[in-house]
Amino acid sequence: MNLNGKRVAVTGGFGALGIATVNVLQAHGARVAAIDRAAAPPAAVSLGTATTFGGVDIGDVAAAKATLAKVAGALGGLDALVNIAGTFRWEKVADGGLDTWDFLYNVNLRTAVAASKAALPFLVQSTSGSIVNIGAMGALKAAAGMGAYAASKAGVFKFTEALAEELKEKNITVNAILPSIIDTPPNRADMPKANFDHWVKPEQIAGVIAFLLCDDARAITGALIPVAGRV
Repeated sequence: MNLNGKRVAVTGGFGALGIATVNVLQAHGARVAAIDRAAAPPAAVSLGTATTFGGVDIGDVAAAKATLAKVAGALGGLDALVNIAGTFRWEKVADGGLDTWDFLYNVNLRTAVAASKAALPFLVQSTSGSIVNIGAMGALKAAAGMGAYAASKAGVFKFTEALAEELKEKNITVNAILPSIIDTPPNRADMPKANFDHWVKPEQIAGVIAFLLCDDARAITGALIPVAGRV
């Protein structure tokens, strides 16, 4: 997985999966910019030599456009975008509100669409452009309390497929990773009795992302790839 010289933007770059992805991509030779709504990465977290852009609402069209232009300027162009920005809420339909549906749509789907639109003018100038989105295994069959989350992530599926078709002739691949439960401190705190060994580690997902950005994966586009561990 040679990513030497690849210029990559990662949204949600200050979260657990974002941090792992930024560091794995750099380990394979990529030059990376990390974008996040948070002002700065967590204390004591290293992002190596990555350029950071904090305090960005990437779901806002103007903010996405301005930030991706800054990223391209800092990296000297853009070869790939990894859309990790997202969140989770568990809420039953009968007991919940429509605000949750709007919130998860905005954070999980709108961010990916806005960032992708902002990145496209730069990706089309690359000889090997790529976009990787983060879906969810839980959107394949929604459980109770998962309706709003699953719907937003199912939207990521269809966005990925549609954009892949649009960009076939522009030599830009578009794929999505479908994780199961990611092994993060918040998930461990929420499910203390679970078998954590069965969960997917952020670094394992990051490794699949790195593969999708390398030249050996150029034949893969429009794919929804489960990374489920043993869940």
